[in-house]
Amino acid sequence: MVKEACIENFTEALAAQLSGADRIELCENLTAGGTTPSYGTIKACIENLNVPVFVMIRPRGGNFCYSPQELEIMKTDIAVCGQMGVAAVVFGLLTADGRVDEANTKQLIDLARPMKVTFHKAFDELNDPFEGLEILIRLGANRILTSGTKTTAAEGADILNRLIENANGRIIIVAAGKVTKENLPELGQTIHTTEFHGKKIV
Repeated sequence: MVKEACIENFTEALAAQLSGADRIELCENLTAGGTTPSYGTIKACIENLNVPVFVMIRPRGGNFCYSPQELEIMKTDIAVCGQMGVAAVVFGLLTADGRVDEANTKQLIDLARPMKVTFHKAFDELNDPFEGLEILIRLGANRILTSGTKTTAAEGADILNRLIENANGRIIIVAAGKVTKENLPELGQTIHTTEFHGKKIV
């Protein structure tokens, strides 16, 4: 089982690794749902941690429909992460009508290579998550972070398992949403994935 800890600074990242996290999702400003961390924070994590660091690429809180200027900011941040040797980047782009923003998502995925790409919990705002799943597989995303369109992974377990079944190994579903070290053993039995994500997972 892979335990991905969602943290918002270097000190928390170090503590999460020491507590048994297998991977770090590095953000800032978690009160707004997470935004892109600073260059210095990313550098410190890359240089001092022994676990993979997945970096949030999100220029602001709020919705997931981005302006051309915001997309340029995201492209710059992705390029910097690539130069620094980041393992993966995490982003999510939607259209105003609740679908995956295919054209811009493809641009960012192509730019990110050879880094891995996780499409984050913007996924849970899609009108049709099963359509979104197929689109993200086609675009080449490696992971989807989701609570099965519900508030918590426990509430979304049925939809999570349907997504995992439909994915059929073509993309990894990372279960998220109030996953903690206390409820992880039970969720691990209920949800048929090997990757879990949470702020208090370790």
